[in-house]
Amino acid sequence: MIKKKIIIVLFFLTSCGYQPIFLGKNTNELIFSDIELIGEKDINRKLISISGFKKDKQNYQYSKLKIDSKKNIIETSKNSKGQAETFKMTIEIKLIIENKGGEVNSKSFVESFSYNNIENKFNLASYENDVENILINKIFEKLTIYFSL
Repeated sequence: MIKKKIIIVLFFLTSCGYQPIFLGKNTNELIFSDIELIGEKDINRKLISISGFKKDKQNYQYSKLKIDSKKNIIETSKNSKGQAETFKMTIEIKLIIENKGGEVNSKSFVESFSYNNIENKFNLASYENDVENILINKIFEKLTIYFSL
């Protein structure tokens, strides 16, 4: 009796059309006639390399892609000597996509992360680079979900 119930539940779960989000549509399939990068060059390059957006003037799905990126690091707290104790890094990426018909869609993705100051400035710069990569990967995940819907 219990086996029959399990089989029935599994049957309904498999036939309901469930599919993981990252399995469906791949951003590697997105081909643009023109790609314009504005703002932080490093962030734009990392996003393009992760996403695999392609530029092809002959066989394209969308007319134009414009990526506008901004990175902002602010001090969120200071100690009694006036030295920064914590920082907050915010990365904002705005995508503007123009379809073949001239229709324009715009979407902004924002991620932020707070972290403590490190005395050694080389280690701080290395840590900030790691945080930047993590934030870009989070934005890429959101971007993948946006294109899969």
